[in-house]
Amino acid sequence: MTYESVRLAREGEVATLTLAHPKGAFGPTTWREVPLALRELEEARVLIVRGERHFSVGLDVAATAPMIAPALGNAARFRAVVDEMHAAIEGLAALPIPVVAAIDGWCIGAGLELAAACDLRLCSSGARFSLPEVRLGITADLGGLQRLPGLIGRGRAAHLALTGEPIEAATAERWGLVTEVLPDADALYARAGALAAHLAALPSKALEGTKRTLQDGLPHAESLAAAVEWNARHMTAEGLAGALKK
Repeated sequence: MTYESVRLAREGEVATLTLAHPKGAFGPTTWREVPLALRELEEARVLIVRGERHFSVGLDVAATAPMIAPALGNAARFRAVVDEMHAAIEGLAALPIPVVAAIDGWCIGAGLELAAACDLRLCSSGARFSLPEVRLGITADLGGLQRLPGLIGRGRAAHLALTGEPIEAATAERWGLVTEVLPDADALYARAGALAAHLAALPSKALEGTKRTLQDGLPHAESLAAAVEWNARHMTAEGLAGALKK
């Protein structure tokens, strides 16, 4: 299927979702098309998410304002608008396969909230991160305030969210927002591809179970029990025998 705001490509078992806007801006079409593209992943075992020139400058305010303005002051109507945005980001987070964000240039607002919904985040040395909603009179409501404290700690998440100030790639790595900083965009995308290929070669059910356990938010004992149950259902004798040979 051909999309206007995103491109979905496949190379073997690795899929790449590219935000097609030159600055990765999220307009109404993006919110509608991302969930549709995710449904096309089929047998892909890893997904890379990237931008064209920038990862994402966030919400395309000019394109989205006509949807938001009539809903202001009406909680039900406003929620209906935001629910479509949630479907894209929460749908990405809910994928059973690992999702790798390859971040070059700006990663702002909704772009950062989308990156936070990915499992692994890599960036180039030129990447910049910002959650500037407070400067626009908005409380970030696409999952960033819920996910960032778990990724970088509550204090650092509060610094990003309350000041709206950007951070550079080195700070993002020091805080744990990204796990690797590559010299430039070419090195970033090459590393993301290599990492995705590595992940695609690992047992899919083990990856899915690990991702579910990391995300489940259950109390410690319940999470342990759920991980044990997952292994009981999905661990195979063949896999165990293979591990013993290594």
